Amino acid sequence: MTTGTGEEATPLVGGDAATEAWRLMTAVMMARKQQFPQIAASFKLNPGALHALLTLDPEAPQSMSALAGGWGCDASNVTWLVDRLEENGLVERRPHPSDRRVRTVALTPKGVEVRAQVETMIYEAPAAIAALSPTDLETLCRVLRKAAPADTPRLASARF
Repeated sequence: MTTGTGEEATPLVGGDAATEAWRLMTAVMMARKQQFPQIAASFKLNPGALHALLTLDPEAPQSMSALAGGWGCDASNVTWLVDRLEENGLVERRPHPSDRRVRTVALTPKGVEVRAQVETMIYEAPAAIAALSPTDLETLCRVLRKAAPADTPRLASARF
């Protein structure tokens, strides 16, 4: 086996290519994850509130209980996170269209804009990925597309 530079690579221990591939993908993501707190702080948010912002669908307000289920946390944690987003003008609580007892959480226009800015920042390729050849990038995308969840959106400019 050769490396990306054409040099002989160290053989895989036990020959488990799937584990090695996952280990390498995790290493790339964990290196990038270190930037998440700084990105959050640049928008005056903590990482939890930033994650919450990224999971909100701009087209579909959700109830607080649906958010608790989706985020895997207690309703009081949802209230705290939504309070932080609301303080920054990123979300608003609205009455549910068919159940007056329920409040939904919807992104504000500012929230939609900030969410798009955050996505641009976190989806920017790290230097090591950007430095890959066009052929390697196309191959990487084709392989990862096979492993990614089926509902993962594609970039409009993606050719592969």
